[in-house]
Amino acid sequence: MANCIRCGRQLPGFSFGRKVCQWCVQHEAYQRGEIADDAPQPIIRQPWTRRRESVISLTQIFFGICIVVFLGMAPDTLTISGFPGEHAARWGANFGPYTLSGEWWRLLTYMFMHANLMHIAFNMWCLWDLGGLCESLYGRWTYAAIYLMTGVGAGLGSIVWNEYTLTVGASGAVFGLAGALLAAFKLGEFSIPREALSGTMRSLMIFVGFNLVFGFTMSGIDNAAHIGGLITGLILGALIALFAPRQEHAPRRVAIFAATALALTGVAMALTHHYDIPLRLGRASTLPENNPGDQVAQYKKLVRLNPKFVPGHIALAKAYLQQGQVAPAEKELQRALELDPKSTEARLHLGLLYLNSDRPQDAQKTFQDELALNANNADAHFGLGLALAAQHNDQAAVEEYKTAIHLDPQATDIQYNLGLAYERSGNYDDAIAAFLKEQQLGDSADLENALAKAYDAKGQPQQAEAARAKAAQLKSPAP
Repeated sequence: MANCIRCGRQLPGFSFGRKVCQWCVQHEAYQRGEIADDAPQPIIRQPWTRRRESVISLTQIFFGICIVVFLGMAPDTLTISGFPGEHAARWGANFGPYTLSGEWWRLLTYMFMHANLMHIAFNMWCLWDLGGLCESLYGRWTYAAIYLMTGVGAGLGSIVWNEYTLTVGASGAVFGLAGALLAAFKLGEFSIPREALSGTMRSLMIFVGFNLVFGFTMSGIDNAAHIGGLITGLILGALIALFAPRQEHAPRRVAIFAATALALTGVAMALTHHYDIPLRLGRASTLPENNPGDQVAQYKKLVRLNPKFVPGHIALAKAYLQQGQVAPAEKELQRALELDPKSTEARLHLGLLYLNSDRPQDAQKTFQDELALNANNADAHFGLGLALAAQHNDQAAVEEYKTAIHLDPQATDIQYNLGLAYERSGNYDDAIAAFLKEQQLGDSADLENALAKAYDAKGQPQQAEAARAKAAQLKSPAP
């Protein structure tokens, strides 16, 4: 980018051969007596000189809204250390299945919500500094438009990366402010030497770089929102610096924001079209489980819209099972396997359905079919063991349980069922060993009663009595 031959200032983009900046042109015209003494200089004012437009700045208003919302959320959960996801969703968090199914207002509300005390403290610190600088540079209404639009861009960026991520926080909009300031300092024309801006610009770049690296290395940080806000801010800041740098360019700024809003709307519509069926599934899955009838209705509607959508058939089968409707659930799982014969999820659920319906032979065949496709599936080996045990073939069940434990040593209930198989076979030492290993993964009254029975059969009454006492303690409700 060229510099002014008079003062050395960097000329704005698209100067098309200009060699003298507007400031120097006006200054020379003033020296020739061609303009009045009080004519305004065509330059952007110093970004750290705050205009006294009102007693309360817009940054303070945004700050206050975030604090009020955070305190408003706290009484519902009696904590300010962190809010559950479903609680944040009720308050307006950005969540793909909700946002892209018509609740567009979430792209605005989420940026005034925060997950915990540390989250809001850091974001408000950044907002106070960057917001004040941005507001003094652009003025109130331009600053407000940049903040809200970059927040929307951040929310859409989060959905692009992972449509099922629940997002809250002002950090996406804060990154948008940083992007707008970086573009302004790089492309804008100021009444001071560019060297005076270099320190502020360097600090902004360090802030952006550090937080992006931190976001990639730490879990629970939505870096996609940060990047979405940063890109939106860079674009807005560049467009304003190049085409509407002065306050009197309000019509141009309106046009820039209108075009940006149109572009963001296009992105939102494209995401809605791309994620249509999966998002409907995600939306239905968030319905209360204590009302499975609503889930059945939603999943049936989803399957009618796309009869070949395998996850929809599986979800409908689960909803039917919650209502105790075994026959339609079996039909949906079988349909899912017709559409996708390699669907592990459908086959495992069908095997469990057969087990719970006292059809161990059907369950055995189903799990064997899965193992023919995936011999290292621990759940399939466990299910096959349960099916064999239900047919009184404990010796074969033991081998399946051992294989499942080898494949997934931390899986619960397998050692317990292995112990039951040993116990039925009269192998009490191995039964006790299996029960004790299951105890390390998680204890229960049934496990302690089974252990007591094995101790009795082994002729160890003291250990049996201790196990029964522990079972009674586990069974009794907590005070």
